[in-house]
Amino acid sequence: LYFSAQEGTLLCYHIEDLQYKMKVCADILQPISSLMFSPDYTVLLLVTHQGTVYTYKPAHGGEAVKLLDTCSSCFLAADFLTPGNKYCVSVTISGEVQVWFLEDGTCLSKLNLDTEVCVI
Repeated sequence: LYFSAQEGTLLCYHIEDLQYKMKVCADILQPISSLMFSPDYTVLLLVTHQGTVYTYKPAHGGEAVKLLDTCSSCFLAADFLTPGNKYCVSVTISGEVQVWFLEDGTCLSKLNLDTEVCVI
């Protein structure tokens, strides 16, 4: 079970029977607005209130890696495009939908919805 504390710490609870252990996985120092696992559960996308997207790979146990940082409008949310883990889609509050290549953060396409967005 993964969740984020208010200050931007990614936490993991490993639950087995009636026992649990908490582990601090990453600390990105920004409040996290959404978490989304890839279809095969190998990569976790973290979207912050400031509009930054990080990736975290639970099996590797390292730090979260900054993937995307928006300048024009804050990301509201991001999700994986399936099948696979190569691409994600994001939406900004202003209604811009973007497709990203996850390996290097390259923006592959954009679509403006011409409306404010509140959820993806």
